[in-house]
Amino acid sequence: MQRVNRLIYLLAFVKFILPFFLQNPIYEPHRDELLYLAEGNHLAFGFMEVPPLLSVFAWITHLFGNGMFWIKIWPSLFGAFNFILVSRIVLSLGGKAFSIFLLFLSFIFSAFLRVHFLFQPNFLEIFFYTLIAYGLIRYVETSENRWLYITGIGMGLGLLSKYSIAFYIISMAFALLFSPQRKIFLNKHFYYALGVAIILFLPNFIWQYAHHFPVLHHMNELTRQQLQYIKPSSFLMDQILMFFPCFMIWAAGLIFILTNHSGRRFIFVVWAYMGVIVILLYFHGKSYYSLGLYPVLLGFGSYALEKWTVKRFYFLRYVICTWAILFGIYSSVILLPVQRPAALADTYDKLHVYKTGALKWEDQKNHPLPQDFADMLGWKEMAQKAGAAFSTLNKEEKKQTVVFCDNYGMAGAINFYRKKYNLPEAYSDNASFLYWLPDQKPMKNLVLITGDQDEMQHDFIKDFSSAILYDSITNPYAREHGSLIIILKGANDAFRKMFEEKIDQDKKRLTKH
Repeated sequence: MQRVNRLIYLLAFVKFILPFFLQNPIYEPHRDELLYLAEGNHLAFGFMEVPPLLSVFAWITHLFGNGMFWIKIWPSLFGAFNFILVSRIVLSLGGKAFSIFLLFLSFIFSAFLRVHFLFQPNFLEIFFYTLIAYGLIRYVETSENRWLYITGIGMGLGLLSKYSIAFYIISMAFALLFSPQRKIFLNKHFYYALGVAIILFLPNFIWQYAHHFPVLHHMNELTRQQLQYIKPSSFLMDQILMFFPCFMIWAAGLIFILTNHSGRRFIFVVWAYMGVIVILLYFHGKSYYSLGLYPVLLGFGSYALEKWTVKRFYFLRYVICTWAILFGIYSSVILLPVQRPAALADTYDKLHVYKTGALKWEDQKNHPLPQDFADMLGWKEMAQKAGAAFSTLNKEEKKQTVVFCDNYGMAGAINFYRKKYNLPEAYSDNASFLYWLPDQKPMKNLVLITGDQDEMQHDFIKDFSSAILYDSITNPYAREHGSLIIILKGANDAFRKMFEEKIDQDKKRLTKH
């Protein structure tokens, strides 16, 4: 047992450090990471897009200097914690070294490799999905009430990480109700644990209520702009593709729980899995919304495959490992940007990666790089050129100048790099940046950063005494390629009034669903 424990911690350490060696240093923070880092500068009990827990880690990151290591350490660390947690489930089932090794392969040769290197709420959500299930599994095994409180903490902190974890909580409740473990509802400690979850989540719920539930507005916008284009067939296919090198492991977990006598006592894990899948299909959820379901299934599957291949089918161990490693190495160039953009695009072309769907963006078109990688490029160029544009203004002009951006990625990038390039704080009316717009801001001039190629032809340009197209983003692999940097001077009263009214209307729009 001691040897297996050492193996777990060794593999957890490898899991922790591996992504740092696989991402080429030319890549910058992801568009979404820039938003979540910005939230760390505006700590609150809630935001438009997400609950507040991730912003705490963003705040700590700022304390340590905002370097890429500190941005990436949190998802990598929680990825390692997640592996250890599932390993504990495997050990409780009776698993040994081979099952732990299989579990390790499923964590490094799957979508987890990318998720556990992006500073986004998904890495927290996945961990708390696992913690909820872990607490219930251990309770079933031991009947010790302390595990119910672990589940309660997982639910509360999970809801503070990402609201979609509510799907899992609801599905798990019905799963328990229709399983032999329904007796849990007769245990008073179950309800005390729910109370812990409610207390943890309550500050964010109050914030949402006080702000007219902006999360509903965010979900409506997300559905209108992205989710409506997601096909159920693509979603289901992606459940395999996200774990293609190791899909047989989670499939084995399903089979084991459904068919094995010792496994059937955990049938609620399968019912909860199916419940969330059905919910996500109904709401056209993105494929990765389901990732939190899989660590536990991978744990059961790793144990099952070890158990089934002890004697007669021992050779299958070599087949499974060879398959996982070969296809895992292939998929690693898709999951993380291991090469510079041009070289990576060439690699994708040679490997025909477009056939996997990995190069398809939200616009439903194929591009040279995955959208996530394109969202990691061009930000420093943008901030540098915005800083150069701002430096052309004299001292008095700078005092009356606002740096305004089309979207949260642009505003987040400017604020991330602004000290380096002597820029003031950037604003936007997109995402949570809308909340941070000051009510009164002396504005006569604009440094406008926009993705609208026709911006210079819009009517509002006439409301300024001068308009200069200063520069644009030239990185051909950046998603913001072609975005313009425009210097606008001498805004008239009509524009200022229109601008203030627009911002006011945008804020009011959050209360209408």
